[in-house]
Amino acid sequence: MSIGTANSTPAIAVRDLHKSFGKNEVLTGIDFHVDQGEVVCVIGPSGSGKSTLLRCVNRLEEPTSGTILIEGVDITDPETDLAAVRTRIGIVFQQFNLFPHLTVLRNLTLAQRRVKGRSKAEAEEVARRNLEKVGMAGRESAYPAQLSGGQQQRIAIARALSMDPDMMLFDEPTSALDPELVGDVLEVMRTLANEGMTMMVVTHEMGFAREVGDRLVFMDGGVVVEQGDPVEVLSNPQETRTRGFLSKVL
Repeated sequence: MSIGTANSTPAIAVRDLHKSFGKNEVLTGIDFHVDQGEVVCVIGPSGSGKSTLLRCVNRLEEPTSGTILIEGVDITDPETDLAAVRTRIGIVFQQFNLFPHLTVLRNLTLAQRRVKGRSKAEAEEVARRNLEKVGMAGRESAYPAQLSGGQQQRIAIARALSMDPDMMLFDEPTSALDPELVGDVLEVMRTLANEGMTMMVVTHEMGFAREVGDRLVFMDGGVVVEQGDPVEVLSNPQETRTRGFLSKVL
């Protein structure tokens, strides 16, 4: 749970963010923040802009206008070393994006060696430590095709952790998984949250948001409609749009 303070610089601060794809405005003036050590879960209907917001946070999507600060650094400033800032941000997608021709260990060490400049021995030590953290110790020599979807997603989380990020972004990390595989991935995320990892989680898993989130943000139509304590928002939503959405998913 959150270890941030009112005086600390937010891990993520988004100000008046707009994003359009052609004439379609997907984000319409978003103000959003995640404090250091906070777990913020973002929910909303398909097409509400939540995944676009997450992808803008590390400039995978180019904002149309607005400002995005990562630990106080403006990543929308052309002078900013974007690659350096991105090393602080781990990201896990719906699809696992593992290299199919590489073993698990190689998947975890490749970026460490190329981006972090670690030796083979150091990178492998870090990789093994993170594989153990996600419950995948002993699978170093497996190839992605030999693993279930849930196992591949846990490998993807371990790969992101091996870069020593300050924060983790999760874009619906369980939506591509069979229902019986979801729990193992959520358990890994719950452990990270308990260890104080700053997390922004776009999710449909309302139970996870209620139990683990420090704050729940409901988006619809490219805006933040409502936010607050997850238990409060889920049990007593104040906005009509929030009530309508939750009545369909709870």
